[in-house]
Amino acid sequence: MRLGRLLGLALGAGVGWLLLAPTRVRPVAWEGPGPAPSRTEGPYADNGRLNAAERFAPVPGQTSPESVALDREGRLYSGFGGGAIVRFHPDGTRPEVVANTGGRPLGLRFHPGGSLLVADALRGLLRLSLDGGAVEVLATEADGVPFRFTDDLDVDRAGRFVYFTDASSEYGWPHELLDLLEHGGHGRVLRHDLETGETVVLARGLNFPNGVALGPGEEYLLVTETGGARVHRLWLTGERAGRLEVFADSLPGYPDNVRWDGADTFWVALPSRRSPLLDATARQPWLRRVIARIAERTRLPLPEESMLVALNLEGRPVAFAQGSGPESYGYVTQVLPHGDHLILSSLHAETLARVPLSQVRP
Repeated sequence: MRLGRLLGLALGAGVGWLLLAPTRVRPVAWEGPGPAPSRTEGPYADNGRLNAAERFAPVPGQTSPESVALDREGRLYSGFGGGAIVRFHPDGTRPEVVANTGGRPLGLRFHPGGSLLVADALRGLLRLSLDGGAVEVLATEADGVPFRFTDDLDVDRAGRFVYFTDASSEYGWPHELLDLLEHGGHGRVLRHDLETGETVVLARGLNFPNGVALGPGEEYLLVTETGGARVHRLWLTGERAGRLEVFADSLPGYPDNVRWDGADTFWVALPSRRSPLLDATARQPWLRRVIARIAERTRLPLPEESMLVALNLEGRPVAFAQGSGPESYGYVTQVLPHGDHLILSSLHAETLARVPLSQVRP
């Protein structure tokens, strides 16, 4: 009897803590992204096409390459967890550390002039000279609001404007799950003028805007919204300039980086499958607040899986690849078309990987 009472008290204390413990997360109700696509039929059916990705050479002492960029000589660069920028030869061998941002480099793009532009989650928008490894901080705030989670970027062909995201002005790295639980619209899309040094906000109120990619003609910018499991198109020119519209929605996972192949396809990485719990509690903010109390104190992983999708210029899926199991290259955060392969990066992997394009898009 005494043991039973003690167990009852412990259970009551646990329930009370879940309901009453303080948390900074203030979830809001929203409609949710709609039913998750089928895994057995349709464009997002499981197919195992990522079950055997070829890994690059490991980098001693480094893990978690989030993004990947290609220089004029075909060499590949990625930012790792400890701040290192690592260069690989075109065949994925001979990795070497060429710089260190002193933060957490996420999105990478090469400027037409040869420098490397970096969205660093901790330090802001950066420019690296790879000759000597010098790091220049370009921007750390906009409209008086500091960046908390500088995430991804793209640069126009003229080399003047850098488009990038501050995924959350409330929750910094690595607390993306808290932002997803709150769904408070803390994300922004920004543009930095490399000539004047001015940074302006192009769109705000998004839920963890993540990857960005300029479209053909640079008349619009695609923006992946992780918290909404969708991709937006932000018009930059013409009579629709400033308008934000849905480009693709009801994706099977939470989108990360997006890259254009220079022709007719946008490649979107989906590091984790949509959480049934987050979908089901979209209109129950009190329940997400309970989850947040746990998430603030321990790392709650999202449903990890290998997934990527190719969207055409109208936002329709034209290819999908998925993988699972120990041989699969999991938690894909970027897909970079390169010749007859797709180069993959991942926050949960030791190094980069690649798969034949023909395997993904027969």
